[in-house]
Amino acid sequence: MLDITSRPDHGASLLTANQAEAERLMTVCNSCRYCEGLCAVFPAMELRREFAAGDLNYLANLCHSCGACYYDCQFSPPHEFAVNVPQTLAAVRNDSYAAYAWPPFLGGAFRRNGLTISLVMALSIGAFFAAMMAFNDPRVMFGSHAGPGAFYRIMPHEAMVAVFGAAFAYAIVALVMGVRRFWMDIAGHGDGSVPAFWQAVRDAAQLRYLDGGGVGCMNDDDKPTDNRRLYHHLTFYGFGLCFASTSVATIYAYAFGWHAPYAVYDLPVVLGTLGGIGLVIGPIGLCRAKQKRDPAMVDASRRGMDTGFIAMLFLTGLTGLLLLVLRATPAMGTLLALHLGFVFSFFVTMPYSKFVHGLYRFGALMKYAGERRREMAGG
Repeated sequence: MLDITSRPDHGASLLTANQAEAERLMTVCNSCRYCEGLCAVFPAMELRREFAAGDLNYLANLCHSCGACYYDCQFSPPHEFAVNVPQTLAAVRNDSYAAYAWPPFLGGAFRRNGLTISLVMALSIGAFFAAMMAFNDPRVMFGSHAGPGAFYRIMPHEAMVAVFGAAFAYAIVALVMGVRRFWMDIAGHGDGSVPAFWQAVRDAAQLRYLDGGGVGCMNDDDKPTDNRRLYHHLTFYGFGLCFASTSVATIYAYAFGWHAPYAVYDLPVVLGTLGGIGLVIGPIGLCRAKQKRDPAMVDASRRGMDTGFIAMLFLTGLTGLLLLVLRATPAMGTLLALHLGFVFSFFVTMPYSKFVHGLYRFGALMKYAGERRREMAGG
């Protein structure tokens, strides 16, 4: 079997309290190995005899919190070994979001009050946009508009592009820097190959490891279901469709001179409508599942960050759908300002919210695929 020992680049780093507990659990689990068929975490763990900080952050982000190992484990509480892998890896995973954030001083900004900060920022930005547009011409702000370019009668296209282009560019730079820091800490030689990348794409697209080893995810008890997997899919693909809608609209505007709002049968509207529905239903389901989740498996100290991210996705999707339905009414200006406030806030908070978990998890999946390929090839 391929054996991966701690690397000197991060092996000397001191462990946090949560990482030290994760190291203890991985040592116990490595002796037992009863759960090795449940997900990718345990086969990856078995390739190691020691666990440095980067290894533990890798395993934590590889974990999908399906909960199967908690209910299957003979050493879980109240056993004296107190093995609780989902809760411990959730804590390490949440710590990693702040540890790799860029710039570093913003890493812990949304740790406890993510929902409050996100909502205040979104509503403040929305109110600013509304006041700016109303000050420019109240009759335009609160009037009814229809046809191509109606949105830009309220807020000029150039201003919209400048404001949101800057916010999006900042988010991309911050996310790239964070992912780069994460990858440099966890990756070994050969883990970034093209085959490993495509395997990670397939695993992420299917949420392969959110199935409890094939029977489903455990959430509030030991009865497995696929509900969390379904709601994750609706949220992820809803976001992807909304991004595709914006991309197509950008091509329409700059390549063909076709400006929003578009007809209901036009591709940007169809993609945006389907994506918005996914961003409403998916987050509602995730929020309900989170409320019912067994407290023993939850890192309660990060509820604010989790809830804030889900709420921002939901409100972005909801205000977008309302804007679509009421775009030809006097409410369009107010809804446009509100929707833009949530979109702007979402962009700015992305690098410091639960959004990064998808990127770090993809990196962990790619590393795992690389390790498995090398193991199968004999080292």
